[in-house]
Amino acid sequence: MLRLVAVVVLPFAGGYFLSYLYRSTNAIIAPQLVTEIGLSAGDLGLLTSAYFFAFAAVQLPLGVLLDRFGPRRVQSALLLFAALGAVVFAGGQNRETLAFGRALIGLGVAGSLMSSFKAITIWFPERRWPLINGCFMAMGGLGAVSATVPLETALHFTDWRGVFHALAAMTVCVAAVIFICVPEKPGTAQSSSLRHQFLELREIYGDRLFWRFAPITAAALAVNMSVQSLWAGPWLRDIAGLPRGAVATYLLILSVTMTIGFVLSGAITDLLERRGVRLTHVLGWGTAVFLCVQAAIVLRLDPAAMWPWVVFGLSMYFPILTFTQLTRHFPPALTGRAITGLNLLIFSTVFITQYATGAIIDLWPLNADGGYRAIAYSAAFGFFLVIQIIAFAWFLIPATGAPD
Repeated sequence: MLRLVAVVVLPFAGGYFLSYLYRSTNAIIAPQLVTEIGLSAGDLGLLTSAYFFAFAAVQLPLGVLLDRFGPRRVQSALLLFAALGAVVFAGGQNRETLAFGRALIGLGVAGSLMSSFKAITIWFPERRWPLINGCFMAMGGLGAVSATVPLETALHFTDWRGVFHALAAMTVCVAAVIFICVPEKPGTAQSSSLRHQFLELREIYGDRLFWRFAPITAAALAVNMSVQSLWAGPWLRDIAGLPRGAVATYLLILSVTMTIGFVLSGAITDLLERRGVRLTHVLGWGTAVFLCVQAAIVLRLDPAAMWPWVVFGLSMYFPILTFTQLTRHFPPALTGRAITGLNLLIFSTVFITQYATGAIIDLWPLNADGGYRAIAYSAAFGFFLVIQIIAFAWFLIPATGAPD
């Protein structure tokens, strides 16, 4: 088991670490981008969402490629696009070039989690999937941690362009490690035609259980990624009134609790399942906590406090349990397309949420100090909270034949 972790989980974890690091950098470098390039809140949202748009666009072909060629070859090749995107972003002088670079990065890291889930389902027993997935996702949390105080510290020695050049080099190295070190498991690749593989998507998108879980998972994770990757930083500056260094510290704590939450949630799920609690029930209660803490943030119950962000970080893993549910529900030959089919919906929603959040905030004029207004944040965050509540209500009504 330890050898499998070393040669399967850890190389893919490097890619997922970079994925979250890339995803989260804008929360720290946003002030530099605004000052140097002259971006508005809507521009920031669009720039950041370009990553998610490209990420979403590649999900369906990604699922087919994972089922056909396996995660090792697919992930190592995709990461080279991320490295190219980092170089383009580092050289960007306007919104369009920066957005193109972010899109290439999104394309390149689009398989970081899905290829890992596919590899875990191939190499590890089903009963261990929630725990292994949770521990694996902690590496993404560490990537988010690196995009806070460590990134802020790095900016004292170089600028954001130098940071992205360094990330490009790191990405090439991780791609090489995955290609060289990860083994192939005989008998897991698809031999059917590409046309047949695409036609099998109808079985996934026509599945009742899939559509019970998809709306709440997509809505909750969209807000999760939108807030954690960008809007938490400006919110802490404008609503909590924190200085730049304190914002980085709060974001660090959010990322640390997110990392702990991945491992803790996976361990709790593993323990509860051993005691007969359904995965669906764990997902439901955890998601309810995630919605409640968002309500506290929207209502600004304690705007300068750390506790809402700690709970936000600890509870954000639970909607991701849907991926485990789907890999158990569908046959192994379809798991790559099942999880990327869901991921397409998630990241399409993230793209819309990220951009729309900035557009809603821009409906109100700036404060005298140049920050965004509290009512603007509440309107944007509250709008998407209502959408999540509707999706959660749909989740609570089980489809015929679906587990409850």
